[in-house]
Amino acid sequence: MEQLDHVIAERAILVGLNADCFKAEDTASYETLDELEALLETAGGTCEAKVLQNRKTPDPHSFIGEGKAQEVCELLEKTGANMVIFDNELSPSQIRALEDITGVTVLDRSALILDIFAQRAKTAEGRLQVELAQYKYLLPRLSGMGKSLSRLGGGIGTRGPGETKLETDRRHIRERINRLQEELEAVRKVRGVQRERRLKNSVPVVALVGYTNTGKSTLLNQLTDAGIPANNRLFDTLDTTTRKLRISDHLEVLLSDTVGFIAKLPHHLVEAFQATLEELQYADLLLHMIDASDPERDAHIAVVDKLIEKLAKPGVPVLRCFNKVDLLEDPTDLPAGEQDLYLCARSGVGTQELLTRIEEVLTGVLHQAVFLLPYSEGGVLEILHRQAQVLNTEYVAEGIRVEAVCSQELFGRYQRFLAEEST
Repeated sequence: MEQLDHVIAERAILVGLNADCFKAEDTASYETLDELEALLETAGGTCEAKVLQNRKTPDPHSFIGEGKAQEVCELLEKTGANMVIFDNELSPSQIRALEDITGVTVLDRSALILDIFAQRAKTAEGRLQVELAQYKYLLPRLSGMGKSLSRLGGGIGTRGPGETKLETDRRHIRERINRLQEELEAVRKVRGVQRERRLKNSVPVVALVGYTNTGKSTLLNQLTDAGIPANNRLFDTLDTTTRKLRISDHLEVLLSDTVGFIAKLPHHLVEAFQATLEELQYADLLLHMIDASDPERDAHIAVVDKLIEKLAKPGVPVLRCFNKVDLLEDPTDLPAGEQDLYLCARSGVGTQELLTRIEEVLTGVLHQAVFLLPYSEGGVLEILHRQAQVLNTEYVAEGIRVEAVCSQELFGRYQRFLAEEST
C-alpha cells in the first residue's frame, strides 16, 4: 500500500447535514463539526469554514440541496479552500454531483478517518487492516470517483491503495480484498495461539478502551514504561500494544492498549480491525478511559458503552477511569459511581488506587492458595502448571506443597487438597 512520506496541507470547508429523518448517531451538529475539524487537523489539513444545513430529509442528488451547495461554492471562492469534507456519509452519486457543482475534491467523514488510519498504521498488521478497510470503502464507489482517483497519492483522502485503475479493475480489488482477509485470518490464528498460552499460564488480561484521545497510551506508559508515543491528537495509536504489569506480589496481568473509538466510526474499519478488537472478547477486565474535561463527555461515554456491549464478552467487569481531572475547572463536575476512578495519567495521580481496584476486581474471581498434593496426585500438579499461576513448588514429606493463583473453578475442583494455612 502506497504511503506518503509527508503530509500535504489541505484547506477545507466542513459541511454537515442535520436531517429530521436521521438517527441521532448519523446526524451532524456544531459539536460533531468541531470533532471533524480535529480529525482534519490530525490528517494535516486546516478548516477554512463550517456549514451546518438543517433539512427534513437529505437531497437525493446533492445531499444538502442546490442552494446550500452554491453557498459552499461561494465559500470556496472566498477562502481559497480546495476541498469539501462532509460530516455525514455520502453515496457515490452524491460525491460525483457535489464535485461537479463545486469543482473540488469532496470527501465524507469515513474517507477522512480512513486517511488518518493510513498515515498512523505502523505495523504490518495495522497496514493490512487499513488497506482492507480502504478497498471495501472504495469498491462500491468506483463509478463515482473519477476525479478523486486521478489525484491518488496527492493529499488527504488519497493515501492508500495507490495509482491503480480502480474504476476499471473491480476484479483486482475483490481479489486483493480476499487476500487481505486471508492474511488477517492468519493473524487471528496467531493471536488465538498466544491467547491459549496466556490462558494456560492463567495471566489475566486488562484492556484499555475509550474514546480517541482520552489518555489510554499515556496510562500504559505511566504504568509499564512502554515508551509508546502519546500525543494530544486523535487516533495517535492504531497498533495494539501489550505489556506485562505487576499489580502486587501475587498478581501479574497483561495490559493492552486498543484503538480509540469515535462517533460514526466507519463500519469497514470495525470489520477490518476485528483481529485487534477481538482481544476485548477475551479480556478479564476493561478500563474505560474517559476525558473528564471533554465537553462532550457524556455523549462519548455512550459511544464507547455501545461498542463495549457489541465487542466485549457479556458480564466482563468495567472500571470507568476519569482521566485529565487536572484540567477540570470544577472538580465536583464528576459522577460519583462506586466503580468510578479519578486520575491524571500523565502525572501518575490516582494510579495507585487504580492498581488496588484492579487487584480487588480480579482477585474476586482468582484465589491465591496453598495445596498439599499427595505424591500419587502428580497429575494435579501438571494441571495447575497449565491452568494456574504457580508461585512456588516444594517437595516435603507429606506431599507436594504448591502455592498458586487459580480460577474459582480450579479452586473448587481441588479444594480438598488445600493446606491448613489456606483454610
